[in-house]
Amino acid sequence: MIYDDTQCTLGEGPLWHPLRGQLFWFDILDRKLHTEGQHWQFADYVSAAGWIDEDTLLVATSNALRRFDLTTGDHHVVVPLEADDAVTRSNDGRADPQGGFWIGTMGIEAENDAGAIYRYYKGELRQLFAPITISNAICFAPDGKTAYFTDTPTQKIMCVALDADGWPAADPAVHLDLSGTEFRPDGAVIDAGGNLWSAQWGVGRVAGYDPKGAFLESFNFAASQTSCPAFGGDDLTTLFCTSAAVGTNGTEDGKTFCAQTRYKGQAEHRVIL
Repeated sequence: MIYDDTQCTLGEGPLWHPLRGQLFWFDILDRKLHTEGQHWQFADYVSAAGWIDEDTLLVATSNALRRFDLTTGDHHVVVPLEADDAVTRSNDGRADPQGGFWIGTMGIEAENDAGAIYRYYKGELRQLFAPITISNAICFAPDGKTAYFTDTPTQKIMCVALDADGWPAADPAVHLDLSGTEFRPDGAVIDAGGNLWSAQWGVGRVAGYDPKGAFLESFNFAASQTSCPAFGGDDLTTLFCTSAAVGTNGTEDGKTFCAQTRYKGQAEHRVIL
């Protein structure tokens, strides 16, 4: 069903704020942060966020991570992000269980190998993986010992072991191989049981896979370009999903959807600055 009928050119980055009980999401190309009944306009592309406290988000823009005040709309740079590269913008991102924030970049026109994946943790921004063409599917196992990500054109979701502070402790390995199928992994989220839920661009669905990568079930939505899922609601069993209208003419494309599930999500983790 439709959660919010605001039509986003490129909807992304849904975040259920656990203290506010409120969903936020982005329209990257229209440079807006949305919540039900309200939006904030930015000067730059905006794509993903983590929560710092009840009234503050860490927002990823095309050239920085910014501290954003939900009550005033004020924001300022915490750390630059590829600020000298006019080709790239931020894309998928999420906070990890240790309090770090992972953020991927990509070319504005999806230029080959233009992007990378970074982690910001307690004042340090460190590049983790490069080159990346379309960074996506950044999410984390509930125990904080594994991170997941994809470079969408590869159709492979990778996993990487993390140390106690949340930094990669090994080389990435293939967790889920969708190559040769019609499924192009976009954003993803891990539920409390360790199942991975992958928004699959072009086929209008979010598909679930157990911790070993076996298919569980899928939730289908009325927009073909499903872009990123998030769990929320009072008991974290509602699956939200953003979508994109760019390049399509469907009346439902670009809207934000939701489905009631039998799965329980993780509460989104707090970013520690």
